[in-house]
Amino acid sequence: MNQSDTVEFPHKTGHIRLHDEAGFEGMRKAGRLAAECLDMLTPHVVPGVVTEDLDRLAREFILDNGALPACLGYRGYRHTLCISVNHVVCHGIPSERTLREGDLANIDVTVLVDGWHGDTSRMYGVGKVPARARRLAEVTYDAFQRGLEVVRPGATTGDIGAAIQAWVESQRCSVVRDFCGHGLGRVFHDAPNILHYGKKGTGEVLRPGMFFTIEPMVNLGKWQVKILSDGWTAVTRDKSLSAQCEHSVGVTETGYEVFTASPAGLFQPPIQAD
Repeated sequence: MNQSDTVEFPHKTGHIRLHDEAGFEGMRKAGRLAAECLDMLTPHVVPGVVTEDLDRLAREFILDNGALPACLGYRGYRHTLCISVNHVVCHGIPSERTLREGDLANIDVTVLVDGWHGDTSRMYGVGKVPARARRLAEVTYDAFQRGLEVVRPGATTGDIGAAIQAWVESQRCSVVRDFCGHGLGRVFHDAPNILHYGKKGTGEVLRPGMFFTIEPMVNLGKWQVKILSDGWTAVTRDKSLSAQCEHSVGVTETGYEVFTASPAGLFQPPIQAD
Protein backbone atom coordinates (compact mmCIF):
# COMPACT_ATOMS: atom_id res chain seq x y z
CA MET A 1 0.00 0.00 0.00
CA ASN A 2 1.21 3.48 -0.86
CA GLN A 3 -0.42 6.13 1.31
CA SER A 4 -0.22 8.67 -1.53
CA ASP A 5 -2.87 6.60 -3.31
CA THR A 6 -5.42 7.47 -0.65
CA VAL A 7 -4.26 10.65 1.13
CA GLU A 8 -3.67 14.12 -0.28
CA PHE A 9 -0.68 15.62 1.54
CA PRO A 10 0.09 19.24 2.33
CA HIS A 11 3.52 20.19 1.03
CA LYS A 12 6.60 21.53 2.77
CA THR A 13 6.73 25.30 2.29
CA GLY A 14 9.78 26.29 4.31
CA HIS A 15 7.57 28.21 6.72
CA ILE A 16 7.17 27.08 10.33
CA ARG A 17 3.58 26.12 11.05
CA LEU A 18 1.95 26.92 14.38
CA HIS A 19 -0.79 24.53 15.44
CA ASP A 20 -3.88 24.90 17.60
CA GLU A 21 -5.43 22.49 20.10
CA ALA A 22 -6.91 20.40 17.30
CA GLY A 23 -3.39 19.88 16.02
CA PHE A 24 -2.18 18.83 19.45
CA GLU A 25 -5.01 16.31 19.68
CA GLY A 26 -4.19 14.91 16.25
CA MET A 27 -0.54 14.53 17.18
CA ARG A 28 -1.41 12.83 20.46
CA LYS A 29 -3.32 10.13 18.59
CA ALA A 30 -0.62 9.63 15.99
CA GLY A 31 2.19 9.70 18.52
CA ARG A 32 0.49 7.22 20.82
CA LEU A 33 -0.03 4.70 18.02
CA ALA A 34 3.61 5.01 16.91
CA ALA A 35 4.75 4.38 20.48
CA GLU A 36 2.34 1.46 20.84
CA CYS A 37 3.81 -0.07 17.69
CA LEU A 38 7.31 -0.02 19.19
CA ASP A 39 5.92 -1.36 22.48
CA MET A 40 4.35 -4.23 20.55
CA LEU A 41 7.68 -5.07 18.89
CA THR A 42 9.67 -5.16 22.14
CA PRO A 43 9.22 -8.88 22.97
CA HIS A 44 9.98 -9.81 19.35
CA VAL A 45 13.42 -8.17 19.23
CA VAL A 46 15.39 -11.28 20.19
CA PRO A 47 18.29 -13.27 18.78
CA GLY A 48 17.21 -15.08 15.62
CA VAL A 49 14.44 -12.72 14.53
CA VAL A 50 14.48 -11.69 10.88
CA THR A 51 14.22 -7.93 10.39
CA GLU A 52 11.70 -8.36 7.55
CA ASP A 53 9.45 -10.17 10.03
CA LEU A 54 9.61 -7.21 12.42
CA ASP A 55 8.68 -4.96 9.51
CA ARG A 56 5.68 -7.16 8.67
CA LEU A 57 4.49 -7.17 12.29
CA ALA A 58 4.64 -3.38 12.40
CA ARG A 59 2.82 -2.95 9.10
CA GLU A 60 0.02 -5.29 10.16
CA PHE A 61 -0.29 -3.59 13.55
CA ILE A 62 -0.57 -0.12 12.01
CA LEU A 63 -3.12 -1.17 9.38
CA ASP A 64 -5.16 -3.14 11.92
CA ASN A 65 -5.42 0.07 13.96
CA GLY A 66 -6.87 2.02 11.05
CA ALA A 67 -3.70 3.98 10.30
CA LEU A 68 -1.11 4.01 7.51
CA PRO A 69 2.65 3.32 7.58
CA ALA A 70 3.99 6.74 6.56
CA CYS A 71 7.32 5.39 5.24
CA LEU A 72 5.75 2.82 2.92
CA GLY A 73 6.09 4.38 -0.53
CA TYR A 74 7.76 7.55 0.77
CA ARG A 75 10.31 8.61 -1.88
CA GLY A 76 10.26 5.05 -3.14
CA TYR A 77 10.97 3.42 0.23
CA ARG A 78 9.34 -0.03 0.35
CA HIS A 79 9.13 -0.76 4.07
CA THR A 80 7.29 0.29 7.22
CA LEU A 81 10.30 0.47 9.55
CA CYS A 82 13.90 1.52 9.47
CA ILE A 83 16.00 -0.97 11.47
CA SER A 84 19.56 0.23 12.05
CA VAL A 85 21.94 -2.28 13.63
CA ASN A 86 25.32 -1.67 15.27
CA HIS A 87 27.32 0.73 13.04
CA VAL A 88 24.27 1.65 10.94
CA VAL A 89 23.41 5.23 11.91
CA CYS A 90 19.92 5.42 10.39
CA HIS A 91 17.67 4.29 7.53
CA GLY A 92 18.64 0.64 7.80
CA ILE A 93 16.42 -1.39 5.45
CA PRO A 94 14.56 -4.48 6.76
CA SER A 95 15.72 -7.59 4.95
CA GLU A 96 16.43 -11.28 5.42
CA ARG A 97 19.07 -10.29 7.98
CA THR A 98 18.79 -12.11 11.30
CA LEU A 99 19.48 -10.21 14.51
CA ARG A 100 22.18 -11.86 16.61
CA GLU A 101 23.02 -11.98 20.29
CA GLY A 102 24.86 -8.79 21.20
CA ASP A 103 23.45 -6.60 18.43
CA LEU A 104 22.35 -3.06 19.25
CA ALA A 105 19.39 -1.99 17.09
CA ASN A 106 17.41 1.17 16.55
CA ILE A 107 13.86 0.78 15.24
CA ASP A 108 12.24 3.85 13.70
CA VAL A 109 8.55 4.05 12.79
CA THR A 110 6.23 6.77 11.52
CA VAL A 111 2.46 6.33 11.40
CA LEU A 112 -0.19 8.44 9.73
CA VAL A 113 -3.41 8.83 11.72
CA ASP A 114 -6.17 11.04 10.30
CA GLY A 115 -3.53 12.99 8.39
CA TRP A 116 -1.14 13.48 11.33
CA HIS A 117 2.35 11.96 11.57
CA GLY A 118 3.71 10.26 14.68
CA ASP A 119 7.46 9.65 14.36
CA THR A 120 9.63 7.91 16.96
CA SER A 121 12.55 5.52 17.39
CA ARG A 122 14.17 3.68 20.24
CA MET A 123 17.10 1.40 20.99
CA TYR A 124 16.87 -2.33 21.58
CA GLY A 125 19.54 -4.66 22.91
CA VAL A 126 19.37 -8.10 21.28
CA GLY A 127 20.02 -10.50 24.13
CA LYS A 128 23.05 -9.47 26.17
CA VAL A 129 25.10 -6.73 24.53
CA PRO A 130 28.62 -5.44 25.24
CA ALA A 131 28.79 -2.93 28.09
CA ARG A 132 29.99 -0.22 25.71
CA ALA A 133 26.83 -0.67 23.61
CA ARG A 134 24.60 -0.30 26.64
CA ARG A 135 26.53 2.80 27.70
CA LEU A 136 26.13 4.32 24.22
CA ALA A 137 22.37 3.78 24.34
CA GLU A 138 22.23 5.43 27.77
CA VAL A 139 24.33 8.42 26.63
CA THR A 140 22.02 8.85 23.63
CA TYR A 141 18.86 8.68 25.72
CA ASP A 142 20.30 11.22 28.17
CA ALA A 143 21.33 13.46 25.27
CA PHE A 144 17.75 13.51 24.03
CA GLN A 145 16.51 14.37 27.53
CA ARG A 146 18.94 17.27 27.82
CA GLY A 147 17.78 18.65 24.51
CA LEU A 148 14.14 18.22 25.45
CA GLU A 149 14.52 19.99 28.77
CA VAL A 150 15.43 23.31 27.11
CA VAL A 151 12.27 23.33 24.95
CA ARG A 152 10.03 26.25 25.88
CA PRO A 153 8.75 29.43 24.25
CA GLY A 154 11.61 31.89 23.74
CA ALA A 155 14.34 29.25 23.59
CA THR A 156 15.97 28.54 20.23
CA THR A 157 16.65 25.50 18.12
CA GLY A 158 20.35 26.18 18.75
CA ASP A 159 19.75 25.80 22.48
CA ILE A 160 18.54 22.25 21.83
CA GLY A 161 21.57 21.35 19.75
CA ALA A 162 24.02 22.95 22.18
CA ALA A 163 22.62 21.01 25.13
CA ILE A 164 22.83 17.72 23.24
CA GLN A 165 26.33 18.32 21.91
CA ALA A 166 27.73 19.40 25.28
CA TRP A 167 26.48 16.24 26.96
CA VAL A 168 27.56 13.84 24.22
CA GLU A 169 31.05 15.25 23.93
CA SER A 170 31.47 15.27 27.71
CA GLN A 171 30.92 11.50 27.47
CA ARG A 172 33.64 11.18 24.80
CA CYS A 173 31.16 10.34 22.07
CA SER A 174 30.24 12.32 18.95
CA VAL A 175 27.05 13.77 17.45
CA VAL A 176 26.21 12.99 13.82
CA ARG A 177 25.98 16.20 11.74
CA ASP A 178 24.53 14.81 8.53
CA PHE A 179 20.98 14.23 9.82
CA CYS A 180 18.69 16.33 11.97
CA GLY A 181 15.28 16.50 13.56
CA HIS A 182 12.50 18.14 11.59
CA GLY A 183 9.15 19.81 11.78
CA LEU A 184 6.17 17.53 11.31
CA GLY A 185 2.41 17.41 11.63
CA ARG A 186 0.33 16.98 8.51
CA VAL A 187 3.63 17.17 6.61
CA PHE A 188 6.13 14.37 7.29
CA HIS A 189 9.29 16.49 7.03
CA ASP A 190 8.72 20.20 7.50
CA ALA A 191 10.41 23.30 8.91
CA PRO A 192 12.23 23.82 11.21
CA ASN A 193 15.33 21.65 11.08
CA ILE A 194 16.51 20.62 14.56
CA LEU A 195 20.29 20.27 14.59
CA HIS A 196 21.74 18.17 17.41
CA TYR A 197 24.82 20.37 17.73
CA GLY A 198 25.38 24.11 17.67
CA LYS A 199 25.47 27.27 19.75
CA LYS A 200 23.04 28.64 22.30
CA GLY A 201 20.86 31.48 21.12
CA THR A 202 21.12 30.62 17.42
CA GLY A 203 18.53 29.27 15.03
CA GLU A 204 14.76 29.64 15.15
CA VAL A 205 12.98 30.97 18.23
CA LEU A 206 10.57 28.41 19.66
CA ARG A 207 6.90 29.40 19.81
CA PRO A 208 3.80 27.65 21.16
CA GLY A 209 2.26 25.39 18.54
CA MET A 210 5.52 24.32 16.88
CA PHE A 211 5.82 20.55 16.30
CA PHE A 212 9.11 18.81 15.56
CA THR A 213 11.24 15.76 16.27
CA ILE A 214 14.34 15.63 18.42
CA GLU A 215 16.38 12.61 17.34
CA PRO A 216 20.08 12.73 18.19
CA MET A 217 22.31 10.13 16.57
CA VAL A 218 25.39 9.45 18.65
CA ASN A 219 28.53 7.52 17.68
CA LEU A 220 31.09 5.88 19.92
CA GLY A 221 33.75 6.97 17.45
CA LYS A 222 33.89 9.91 15.07
CA TRP A 223 30.76 11.65 13.77
CA GLN A 224 31.34 11.19 10.04
CA VAL A 225 28.98 8.90 8.12
CA LYS A 226 28.59 7.59 4.57
CA ILE A 227 25.59 6.40 2.54
CA LEU A 228 25.68 2.90 1.09
CA SER A 229 24.92 2.09 -2.54
CA ASP A 230 21.23 1.41 -1.77
CA GLY A 231 20.80 5.17 -1.37
CA TRP A 232 19.29 4.88 2.11
CA THR A 233 21.52 3.15 4.64
CA ALA A 234 23.84 5.50 6.54
CA VAL A 235 26.79 3.96 8.42
CA THR A 236 29.65 5.30 10.51
CA ARG A 237 32.78 5.80 8.42
CA ASP A 238 34.97 4.33 11.15
CA LYS A 239 32.55 1.41 11.75
CA SER A 240 32.00 2.47 15.35
CA LEU A 241 28.68 1.76 17.08
CA SER A 242 25.86 4.25 16.66
CA ALA A 243 22.62 4.87 18.56
CA GLN A 244 19.58 7.11 18.17
CA CYS A 245 16.69 8.30 20.33
CA GLU A 246 13.67 10.06 18.77
CA HIS A 247 10.41 11.59 19.91
CA SER A 248 7.83 13.87 18.33
CA VAL A 249 7.24 16.91 20.55
CA GLY A 250 5.17 20.07 20.62
CA VAL A 251 5.97 23.45 22.15
CA THR A 252 3.33 24.48 24.70
CA GLU A 253 2.71 27.81 26.43
CA THR A 254 4.90 26.71 29.35
CA GLY A 255 7.27 24.11 27.92
CA TYR A 256 6.77 20.98 25.84
CA GLU A 257 4.59 17.95 25.29
CA VAL A 258 5.98 14.59 24.13
CA PHE A 259 3.51 12.99 21.74
CA THR A 260 5.28 9.63 21.39
CA ALA A 261 5.73 8.64 25.03
CA SER A 262 5.48 4.87 25.49
CA PRO A 263 2.11 3.93 27.07
CA ALA A 264 3.80 0.84 28.53
CA GLY A 265 6.82 2.77 29.85
CA LEU A 266 9.10 0.97 27.40
CA PHE A 267 10.69 3.88 25.56
CA GLN A 268 14.04 2.87 27.05
CA PRO A 269 13.76 -0.95 27.04
CA PRO A 270 16.15 -2.58 29.52
CA ILE A 271 19.41 -3.44 27.76
CA GLN A 272 21.39 -6.28 29.33
CA ALA A 273 25.16 -6.05 29.31
CA ASP A 274 27.19 -9.22 28.99
